[in-house]
Amino acid sequence: MAAMIRYHLVGIIHLLFNTYTFLLFARIIISWIPAWSHQKWVRFISFYTDPFLNLFRRILPPIGGTIDLSPILAFFVLRMLETVLLQLIL
Repeated sequence: MAAMIRYHLVGIIHLLFNTYTFLLFARIIISWIPAWSHQKWVRFISFYTDPFLNLFRRILPPIGGTIDLSPILAFFVLRMLETVLLQLIL
């Protein structure tokens, strides 16, 4: 019974982290298309991803004011958090 609960918990954690990774990726693509910035779905994605990305923008500011490498660090940290969390469960 406990193994089944852990199995489902691992699946839920993977789903949540993969969904957030998708949202981060969408946010990066959206940032290249300024005309979409006022769309409701874009504001939704920005609301949930920008606070996380801003943590890394403080550490790694945009190069030349335009090239933002902070999402790379954000993706790395997100994967590390998932790995640590899954190791704690298993």
